[in-house]
Amino acid sequence: MEMLQTVVRAWRVPELRKKMIFTLLMLIIFRIGSNIPVPGINRDALAQMFQSGQGLFEIFNLFSGGSFGNMTIFALSITPYITASIILQLLTIAVPSLEALSKEGLEGRKKITSYTRYLTVALALVQAVGLTVGLFRSALISTDIMSIIIIVLVLSAGTTFLMWLGEQINENGIGNGISLIIFGGIIARVPGQLGTTIQNARSGETSSMTITLFIIFAVVVILGIIEIQQGQRRIPVQYAKRVVGRKMYGGQATHIPLKVNQAGVIPIIFAMSLLQFPMTITYFTGTNTGFGQWVNKYLSLNGSPGVWIYCGFYIVLTFFFTYFYTAVTFKPDEVADNLKQNGGFIPGIRPGNATVEYLTKVMNRVTFVGAVFLSVVAVLPTAVGGITGITSLYFGGTSLLIAVGVALDTMKQLEQRMVMRNYTGFLK
Repeated sequence: MEMLQTVVRAWRVPELRKKMIFTLLMLIIFRIGSNIPVPGINRDALAQMFQSGQGLFEIFNLFSGGSFGNMTIFALSITPYITASIILQLLTIAVPSLEALSKEGLEGRKKITSYTRYLTVALALVQAVGLTVGLFRSALISTDIMSIIIIVLVLSAGTTFLMWLGEQINENGIGNGISLIIFGGIIARVPGQLGTTIQNARSGETSSMTITLFIIFAVVVILGIIEIQQGQRRIPVQYAKRVVGRKMYGGQATHIPLKVNQAGVIPIIFAMSLLQFPMTITYFTGTNTGFGQWVNKYLSLNGSPGVWIYCGFYIVLTFFFTYFYTAVTFKPDEVADNLKQNGGFIPGIRPGNATVEYLTKVMNRVTFVGAVFLSVVAVLPTAVGGITGITSLYFGGTSLLIAVGVALDTMKQLEQRMVMRNYTGFLK
């Protein structure tokens, strides 16, 4: 109730109301474009390709809000932008010139952003060609060169437009534009999934008790996600007093916040991509071949003992990518150097190598908790489907994690703007 009151108060502020309306309009444009089909596609042939709903198809459908399955102008969604951002982050570590550029402040970040845009367009073109000529070739009405060029340009332009749309939300709206686009796609699929579940309940395929237990379970999981996403390990930091001229600086106490889930949803996405890649290959080789039958038995959620092998690999890969991505984004040596240069220290820990070792030790422990959390979220859909028997409602752990995370971040931004206007917030 307090959250709704704060949103209402924000709506009464002209500046915030303008930003909220702008964000909603951009999301409406995104959903309109998600229903405009790409020309030259045979819809019946396309529907047959998505009947199983497995493999990387489901991942692309997740980020595009169903646009990939319907082959609309936003079928590629913003996945090329996400890939380009990850590549630039990794290159910033490996390439000295990019690392120096990232340390130049605002101007350096602007250049890296420009590189990300160019790489996004290049990746969009490559993916569009791969989908048109390779994956969806059987669904093309005409395979002449002009038809293929038109489809490739439409798909690439759709991704470029979404990238621009996200940047407009960042500048003129509230929240992270790219995250809100993914969030809008996930939420847009909920009504259809709920409708299917209600129909199953009316026809007797799903009992009311099962649905009730499912709702209770979903609420508990969402609350758990909120607690973990908000969780931090605060390392105390003390700054020594320094005299510069006639003024004294420092002497204050602060802390270094280490998030429990430092890696976000990235580890789950990477693990899911690797695990479902063999299933995607079966679309080309056929499910009745020896390879297809082996994958369906040992590496599929529908196989036995494949479901247990799948979940086991899922947990192992999630742990691996959680530690890997955390190591990429959090560097104890840089943090220790910054503390030393500014006269800061952790009480009881000597500056230098001792601080690096302490931060690494604490980060590894915190990351373990985050990895356990992500692993539970990753295998949650299988457990819920096995317990409740509900398969029509898309209850992916990735969807929940993204949706709840984006909602929290957006509300935090709104909260910060309200605090500046002396309103009492709801995120304590």
